[in-house]
Amino acid sequence: MAQLTGNERARYVQNVFSRIANRYDLMNRLMTGGQDVRWRQEVIRRAGLAPGAHVLDLGAGTGDLGREALRQQPAAKVVAADFTLEMMRVGQRHSSPSGAANGQVGWSAADALRLPFADGAFDVVVSGFLMRNVSDITLALSEQLRVLKTGKWVVILDTTRPQSNLLSPFIWAHLHIIIPTLGGLVSGLRDEYTYLPESTENFLSAEQLCARMISAGFKQVGFRRRMFGTIAIHWGRKL
Repeated sequence: MAQLTGNERARYVQNVFSRIANRYDLMNRLMTGGQDVRWRQEVIRRAGLAPGAHVLDLGAGTGDLGREALRQQPAAKVVAADFTLEMMRVGQRHSSPSGAANGQVGWSAADALRLPFADGAFDVVVSGFLMRNVSDITLALSEQLRVLKTGKWVVILDTTRPQSNLLSPFIWAHLHIIIPTLGGLVSGLRDEYTYLPESTENFLSAEQLCARMISAGFKQVGFRRRMFGTIAIHWGRKL
């Protein structure tokens, strides 16, 4: 997969997520020990949603971030956008935070490199585990900046290349042995769950993604590492 680029990479990623869609949320809970729920809560808290805020959950998958936005700010207006239809179908079957029909979340088929939204359409852009999957990180960041209103924030949750330390052998075992084994047991799709460690190890470091955000035009950029340095939450502002 590391050798794939452009449309070929996009099709590969789309096919992987189409196959794992039905077990995606369960596997996230298992792989992270439930910590992914806390990370999404932190992403939305950092976004600082005001009542009525227009939120873009980009690369939404099953819409976990969008639903968390509504938990924290029920008056928000959320658009969940993804280019894998099967992931969105699973998300649409989920109930909204209030237990009502999930019409509170608007769903949109969208390519992160060519967003079908007007300039300055959103008060907040958030994403969860999107950026390591896009074929052009710079263009994806530029599109997020374009659709964001001036003065508003983007918040990015993703894996990050782990730094070498005493925990490195355990992190390697978790990525290369535990996750594929869990994937095989839970979904019957072991091969698809070799994609996660490969995409994590080939992705940018937290510092490199920070530099890309600055280069794209974001200001007040920062990040925090989580889960032994394998996860990072980045943020930046459009000024």
